[in-house]
Amino acid sequence: MRIQERYDKVIEWFSTNVPIAETELQYKDPFQLLIAVILSAQCTDKRVNMITPPLFEAFPTPEALAATTPEVVYEYIKSVSYPNNKSKHLVGMAKKLLSDFNGVIPSDVDELQKLPGVGRKTANVIASVVFKKEAMAVDTHVFRVSNRIGLTNQSKTPLETEKTLVKHIPGHLLPIAHHWLILHGRYICVARKPKCLECGIREYCKYFNEPDKSK
Repeated sequence: MRIQERYDKVIEWFSTNVPIAETELQYKDPFQLLIAVILSAQCTDKRVNMITPPLFEAFPTPEALAATTPEVVYEYIKSVSYPNNKSKHLVGMAKKLLSDFNGVIPSDVDELQKLPGVGRKTANVIASVVFKKEAMAVDTHVFRVSNRIGLTNQSKTPLETEKTLVKHIPGHLLPIAHHWLILHGRYICVARKPKCLECGIREYCKYFNEPDKSK
């Protein structure tokens, strides 16, 4: 199967069967989403959603978060992965947001990456979810699923994966395609043993159609 044909079939299936796909992180405004995405690095959305309500209540604005210390933030987020680093990033992010952006979250991916704790993936999430930009965030699920399905040719880095996906997926579909791939990787195309017999796109999947592949 040619790669563009695979893309077309996969997109068609998701468009028909998963017309709505959104982040599972719980938030009420862009600032809360930015905090949640920073916390979600190498951590489950479920865990992040458990600890963010009291954090959001204590620090509802960049001003409030910038005025506290990493040590105080740590007590709210200590059950997530890398809490020491993330607590420093959150306070630093808030301070940078105030000093360089007047407390307003920027929409530009490059500008977003100037904030502590914000890498390219996080910046793309904010750009696509908050500002509806044609951006493709690549996390571990997107990276794994894209390679396994055959949407990428064994990309070695998230940036390679991002560039390939952006090349083949229509721009207006990039924001939802990001969530399609994440949710597919989280619930169907799981890391250790993908649930191929439950998968609606297995007919177009490179992994499933490999000869002598044990499902």
